[in-house]
Amino acid sequence: MIERYSRPQMKKIWSDEDKFDQWLKVEIAVCEAWAELGEIPQEDIVKIRKAGYNLNRIAEFLKVTHHDVTAFLNSVAESLGEESRFVHLGLTSSDVIDTALSLQLTKAADILSEDVAELISVLKNKAVEHKYTIIMGRTHGVHAEPTTFGLKIALWSEEMKRNAQRLAEARKNISVGKISGAVGTYATVHPQVEKIACARLGLAPALISSQIIQRDRHAHFLTTLAIIASSLEKFATEIRGLQRTEVREVEEPFETGQTGSSAMPHKRNPELCERICGLARLIRGHALTSLENIALWHERDISHSSTERIILPDSGLALDYMLSIFTSIMKGLKVYPENMRRNIELSQGLVFSQRVLIALINKGLTREEAYKMVQDPAMKAWEEKKGFLGLLEADRRITAHLSKEELNSLFDYGYYLKYVDEVFERLGLSKLKKAKQAGAESLAPRSI
Repeated sequence: MIERYSRPQMKKIWSDEDKFDQWLKVEIAVCEAWAELGEIPQEDIVKIRKAGYNLNRIAEFLKVTHHDVTAFLNSVAESLGEESRFVHLGLTSSDVIDTALSLQLTKAADILSEDVAELISVLKNKAVEHKYTIIMGRTHGVHAEPTTFGLKIALWSEEMKRNAQRLAEARKNISVGKISGAVGTYATVHPQVEKIACARLGLAPALISSQIIQRDRHAHFLTTLAIIASSLEKFATEIRGLQRTEVREVEEPFETGQTGSSAMPHKRNPELCERICGLARLIRGHALTSLENIALWHERDISHSSTERIILPDSGLALDYMLSIFTSIMKGLKVYPENMRRNIELSQGLVFSQRVLIALINKGLTREEAYKMVQDPAMKAWEEKKGFLGLLEADRRITAHLSKEELNSLFDYGYYLKYVDEVFERLGLSKLKKAKQAGAESLAPRSI
């Protein structure tokens, strides 16, 4: 991943130093297991615990061996004496690589879990803040009926809670080690070695393996990251749509001195949200590659190895970055309730068409009769840009069933907020700080 999208903690996990640290940790844990079983003398295990490696020497050995594990082992051996013969005893390269990779992935998952938790907290607070802020609900990009901006954000919060659960499950699924030899039969390494070593590493032993840990686990992890990235893209896409000049109901943060265009000084673009959308595509592509890695020849081949050097670090780095960026967007999001109200009223009161429809049905009309009766003045309001309420009041078919007082009572934005409290209670958001009633100070229509 390029430096621009790499945050320090996640970057460290995928550094060569951290990778070799985990390899060494696995090798030492296995030696300790052998020692516990009486196969390595205690005086030797004391020395092995102090083993190290040299990155430059690994690079030099790699030019000769063309095999990173043997290059690593050669460097480790240089830090030891005769006891180096016990390092990697009975193991195959994937015992070390895959078990260490699980350690890296669990650490990455922990960072991402913290990121997700922070975002959920920010979303919850933002939802409560705008619990009663009226905004137009849109379907197919067209005005539907009013909702609140708080409900919109609460929806995102609940989706991220599901993503937190998915990530926890993926972490558990990948938190396994494999110390079972060349084809997983334990022919050269006792099953107790695996059990003891994995316990020391904080991993569960894979109940069965071939030469490798099976790649459905890694695909589960990466597809989970792809789902989280897609959720972020969904949220970012909505902000982009609401930031359009013609809408301008929200706006991502824009700092003093920031520029949106080299040519047009007035530009304030949703470039952070666009960046999130772009990176989500990258992670989904990596998820597809992880699915392709599940099917390998016989016990294994190494077609998955080259791709995992890219897709696992880059997906972790990209999602960590995306979560950080979107959290900062939501913290500093500019919300314009007056623009939300202005946009609601653009349709001359047409948002109340369903209320009129239901009122007519309640008067005894069939749904088909009532629908036609309401649709005619609704279409006229669209085409002639006339107030919907006035057209209804002038339609004798309507007034034969509904009085003007009854019609006026239907045109009330507060109607759409009557169950907001119940939804927030259901989501466990009612105990957070009191909501600001921004944009809901007057729920009656101002101009229809």
